[in-house]
Amino acid sequence: MATVQERVIAATAEVLHLDPGEIKPEDDFSDDLGAESVQSVELMAMFEEEFGIEMDEDAALSVQSVSGAVAFITKVCKEQGVEV
Repeated sequence: MATVQERVIAATAEVLHLDPGEIKPEDDFSDDLGAESVQSVELMAMFEEEFGIEMDEDAALSVQSVSGAVAFITKVCKEQGVEV
């Protein structure tokens, strides 16, 4: 099974139409990857679907980087009893 980071990168690549190989953990969703606000909401929905979780919208949208998303999603999965 893919790691949380691999799954976050794959989902990000799909929503933003990027090559997964070009996405690095330190990348900022908007500054480095070009995500606009609408795409940020799409990313959140994609992460929820990918991991089978529900995220607090304000908290999720405050996450700026790929590595931040990995940490946030890992925490939410743990809180909601979802194995990753």
